[in-house]
Amino acid sequence: MPTTGSAPADPNAQQSQSVNEPVWKFRGYEMRPAEFNTAMVHYYRAEIQRSNVWRQRLDNTTNWAVVTAGAALSFTLSDPSHHGGVLILNTLLVTIFLWIEARRYRYYELWAYRTRLMETDFFGNMLVPPFAPQPYWAERLSETLQAPDFPISMWEAFGRRFRRNYMWIFLVLALAWLFKGLIHPTTAASWAEFISRSAIGPLPGYVVFLIGVIYNTILFIVGLGTAGLQQATGEVLPKSGDIPILNALWHALEVKDKDASARGTAARRRLLNRRRMRGQKLLCMIVAVKAQVIAERIMRDLKRGVTALHGMGMHSRQEREVLLVAVTINEMPGLKAIVNAEDEQAFVMVMPAQEILGSGFQPLGV
Repeated sequence: MPTTGSAPADPNAQQSQSVNEPVWKFRGYEMRPAEFNTAMVHYYRAEIQRSNVWRQRLDNTTNWAVVTAGAALSFTLSDPSHHGGVLILNTLLVTIFLWIEARRYRYYELWAYRTRLMETDFFGNMLVPPFAPQPYWAERLSETLQAPDFPISMWEAFGRRFRRNYMWIFLVLALAWLFKGLIHPTTAASWAEFISRSAIGPLPGYVVFLIGVIYNTILFIVGLGTAGLQQATGEVLPKSGDIPILNALWHALEVKDKDASARGTAARRRLLNRRRMRGQKLLCMIVAVKAQVIAERIMRDLKRGVTALHGMGMHSRQEREVLLVAVTINEMPGLKAIVNAEDEQAFVMVMPAQEILGSGFQPLGV
């Protein structure tokens, strides 16, 4: 005898329906999960290609510095009559190359940050339980696309490139200049003779020597003094700031206490979480006649909580609902569209928030 009632749901059919569920709609177009993953893969390949291009541009400026330094050394030391001032001019030229490379490195870090964000928060998290991307990875990636900003300061980029490559070039040029003054045209018999050979035109030798010492000292202070800056996270950075000798010293002095190490790991994790959650947060106050409708759409479309405050316009003496909602900068276009669609006469105030803690934003315990 046939039974009445609904048939049991087919789990395969439910799974197929969930897989084919659109995740993005715009003007009649729909993007399904498989299409979304394909788009992200192609975008990742594009960012990798762009990172590689800018990495090659970094290598170009380093090659320019090495070639010009080698040419200056060969020319200066090949003949006793060649003046050592060529090495000083080459030092200035290498400094310009370093500045250009630091500027290019800031762009490279921007592209590298995007690729690392996809690797750590999208692809990496899909390989381990719970096999799902981080909840805020798309928001952080969208922020870098809609409002690009360098993830590294010019000083940090300058110091990092100096320590990686240019420190050794400046050392070789400085030592070559000293060596040139000591042996050409003949071996200097005294310090006074060496200083006299350092003169360039009307500039006395001691002035040239003093300027060279001050110039190189400033370079090394800036280059080594910025070793502690690790604002950018696009590359794997050693703890000591890229210097092998300091790296060995760090490991020799490293605390072996497990509790201290655990506390340090937790602190670094909290710092990384704060960096990842550093997207600009906004606090919006909306005064509208259709406050209830706007609040419902915000909660439904943006998935953000809304608080209603009772207010009254002092000019019109009419009571109004004032909506208070916290959003990110990426959600502002959607919020404006909702308010404009429901109440064109609404009054909206947008204020930057120093920090927002709680559900949907940074956890209170971080």
